[in-house]
Amino acid sequence: RERRARFVGKNGACNVAHKNIREQGRFLQDVFTTLVDLKWPHTLLIFTMSFLCSWLLFGMVWWLIAFAHGDLDHSTRLQRDPAKGAAGASDGFVPCVTSIHSFTSAFLFSIEVQVTIGFGGRMVTEECPAAILVLIVQNIVGLVINAIMLGCIFMKTSQAHRRAETLIFSKHAVIALREGKLCFMLRVGDLRKSMIISATIRMQVVKKTASLEGEVVPLNQIDIQMENPVGGNSIFLVSPLIIYHVIDKNSPLYDISPVNLHHHEDLEIIVILEGVVETTGITTQARTSYLADEILWGQRFVPIVAEEDGRYSVDYSKFGNTVKVPTPSCTARQLEEDKSIM
Repeated sequence: RERRARFVGKNGACNVAHKNIREQGRFLQDVFTTLVDLKWPHTLLIFTMSFLCSWLLFGMVWWLIAFAHGDLDHSTRLQRDPAKGAAGASDGFVPCVTSIHSFTSAFLFSIEVQVTIGFGGRMVTEECPAAILVLIVQNIVGLVINAIMLGCIFMKTSQAHRRAETLIFSKHAVIALREGKLCFMLRVGDLRKSMIISATIRMQVVKKTASLEGEVVPLNQIDIQMENPVGGNSIFLVSPLIIYHVIDKNSPLYDISPVNLHHHEDLEIIVILEGVVETTGITTQARTSYLADEILWGQRFVPIVAEEDGRYSVDYSKFGNTVKVPTPSCTARQLEEDKSIM
């Protein structure tokens, strides 16, 4: 049969496409988050265009100020007759901005003002209050653009999902006996030495269901209880751990056997690990999922932690390795019924 489409990919990406969204304006109400969510090429394009457009806009303003005050005509006369340069400097004319004689020079002055380069060839004089006001406005606008763009790039480079790249899950999950009960097990580990604080893990079964009234729920999410070696949902992820779920009467896997396991094409088990990054204090989330053909019946994970030279060593080359173990080829329901008869 055709393989079921994943709800969550192995890398944690959600396989959901949002279509026919009519209220697109809601994205503009939170511009900063929209910029952070954009792909890098779009972000860099907006970053470049925001500065370029502001330089061009204020370059036009500076050119208009110089044109209205007659600075361009005065500069043109000096360029046509350089011999009168000394006389022109002492003829009593004071420009709004010195050395502006074209739109190109106004554009260059706009760049100098906004990025505070200040080469010294052009400067604002006290002749025009309007020029002083534009100088103040452009500095404020430049600071706002710098704050937004640099903040956006910083948030993109420090997003929580980057830390999740070093949180790994085993490629396959297994079902085997543990303490006399059938358990669904997987292995999770952290490749970095920096800790994930207050790490919690939870699991959901996503499958297509139908209610008694005939309502079809294509993606019904059912929470199931996960166990771990230290008890509760909080885990101390200093070394790889095997997280397991006891398949009891409250479990959606209660009536699954190795014979019909791979016939459940609509079965998908999602695992979500959340915690706070120790170095940055940002909450991160790592996700993965297991389809029916990625669940191995009658196997368990091999040990990968050993004591060497007074310290514990983790061999990640065996992270996903499993070995076969004796396991009943029946459902958890049948196993409990057999024990009750005995």
